[in-house]
Amino acid sequence: MLTCAFLPGNHVLLKESNDGELSEFAASAYLKRNIPALRMSMRASSDLKEEEEEEEEDEGGVNPTEVKMSQIVMPCHCNHQQELSVGQLLKWMDSTACLSAERHAGSLCVTASMDDIHFEHTIRVGQVVNIRAKVNRAFNTSMEVGIQVSCEDLFCDRHWKVCHAYATFVTQRTNTGQKVLLRPTVALTQKEQVEYSVAAERRRVRMLHDDIIRDLLSHGFIQQADSSEVCNAVTAEKTRVESVELVLPPHANHQVNTFGGQIMAWMVNVATIAASRLCQAHPTLRTIDMFTFRGPSQVGDRLLLRAIVNNAFKNSMEVGVRAEAYQQEGPNRHINSAFMTFEVLDDGRKPCTLPRIRPEPLEGERRFQEAVARKKIRLDRKYIISRKQSEVPLSVPWDPRNQVYLSFNNVSALKTLAAKNSWRLSSEKDQVRLYTLEQKSVLSFRVEAEVDVPAERAFCLLADMSNRTSWDTHYKKCELIHRVDDDDFIYRVVTPSVHQGSVGTPTSSNQAGGILQDFILLASRRKPCGIGDPYVIALRSVSLTTHPPVEGYNRGEVVCAGFTILSSKNKSLVSYYNQASPEVLPYISTDIAGLSSSFYHTFCSCSKYLTTHRQQQGGDHTSSQTSEELCATQLYTN
Repeated sequence: MLTCAFLPGNHVLLKESNDGELSEFAASAYLKRNIPALRMSMRASSDLKEEEEEEEEDEGGVNPTEVKMSQIVMPCHCNHQQELSVGQLLKWMDSTACLSAERHAGSLCVTASMDDIHFEHTIRVGQVVNIRAKVNRAFNTSMEVGIQVSCEDLFCDRHWKVCHAYATFVTQRTNTGQKVLLRPTVALTQKEQVEYSVAAERRRVRMLHDDIIRDLLSHGFIQQADSSEVCNAVTAEKTRVESVELVLPPHANHQVNTFGGQIMAWMVNVATIAASRLCQAHPTLRTIDMFTFRGPSQVGDRLLLRAIVNNAFKNSMEVGVRAEAYQQEGPNRHINSAFMTFEVLDDGRKPCTLPRIRPEPLEGERRFQEAVARKKIRLDRKYIISRKQSEVPLSVPWDPRNQVYLSFNNVSALKTLAAKNSWRLSSEKDQVRLYTLEQKSVLSFRVEAEVDVPAERAFCLLADMSNRTSWDTHYKKCELIHRVDDDDFIYRVVTPSVHQGSVGTPTSSNQAGGILQDFILLASRRKPCGIGDPYVIALRSVSLTTHPPVEGYNRGEVVCAGFTILSSKNKSLVSYYNQASPEVLPYISTDIAGLSSSFYHTFCSCSKYLTTHRQQQGGDHTSSQTSEELCATQLYTN
């Protein structure tokens, strides 16, 4: 006989009968119903286990800003499907992050913005939510807080990742009106060093987010809606929701302002109603786009919440939500706007096809087109960031629509590689050092040396890749294809083949008439974002329709490469990194094996080039320290 015990969280405990046999029908029904969820949770549990193993290897002390919260999910926290309400989860996340920010600041802080959040899994009654938050980086009066959310099943001893997020908090002024300036954070582990370094890039993307939407729309990259497709669609007006909430003391934080997490929870509520009106089913919230709090709200305010479905795609829909605060007298104050993506899942947890939406004239059509632009950005970002070295091709097609995220991924990948703490010294000659790093069958190398040139000047010289042929024998030709903006450039680089000549001497292959290789490289350069940050010149392969592979050249690909330049008094520590792809590995394999020192000669040539051009033309020379301070003042005044 089979006994089934239903446990919290929709888990079923199957017990064998006395004769040890298990009912095939019951087992089959159970597996059919639960295997999709079990597979997802097992994959998520595996990913979380890998992350925990990395953290164990990276132990370097307890971060003083880290705050942990654990909550068991009760029925009062859940929706009608016995799943944890996303609004409740957002309240817990915001509360944990705020405590972390205030621990670092030593003063009151408020939520300024929240980056995109993608919810990978739902959480059910009886399961435990574990939230960890810590300050990744502090600027002047604002700081980025990283938030990790995982779920724990007490009955099966399983853990899996739910989501992660980055929130920006700002300090409140003192009673005298003075700003509270934040002290720098100290990275204790490799992972914290990576987060610290990449936080500056994330902040840059936040500042450009609205501009990206406007550029997509103004340059006509978004196709207009086909009226024939939406003639039988659901009118957007049918999905409109309007609700008013009175802010009471329980809704306020310890600063008597409306709790940011509470506002987000109310916004999720009206967005869910709007999505349900379109699909006439129970939708699942998958993504919340980056949003910014535009102003505070206090106890006694009335919060007017409006939601409407902006656009419906094949398997997802975007709902726009706007929150305004007002008193009994006075105008409405715009508090926040957010865009949320919903799906409707079938019994197998697969997305269902959704009805189309017919936008209302003017404003509705504008929202319709902007939703398409935001989806394009999400897909571009997901495609760029998720690329693996095992995938072919490695390069990502470049166009103006994905430039910001390509640049972000380019720089953040190099910063992540540079922050690894398991580099091993392979060889050294006259203080020119060659390091190697091998992780998960991926070989990377780093060459570094100190140069008697100010960091700012070294950065300017190395950033101009057109001159690299004068000192690097691996560069036969380097031509500028496209200047994207002041920080990003696309080059075509031609290198000699190492397969025809003697190993370790690429120039000999050129003389022997070997097949040349060419690369299409995106070069992204960054000045320091604060004192102690390096200059960065990041390189990665991209593909251009205007420059396809041509006969007579082998098209190579660069995964991650570039320079970091650290200022040391009036000198520079120049480091070159390369995550070796099959096309790059032959150039350095003999150096790593100790059979050649071509890396030494190349770096000596680079040092000589920098020293020769140490002084700027025209005598206009400023100290690197002054430049770093100026850059930090201009880019990160908040």
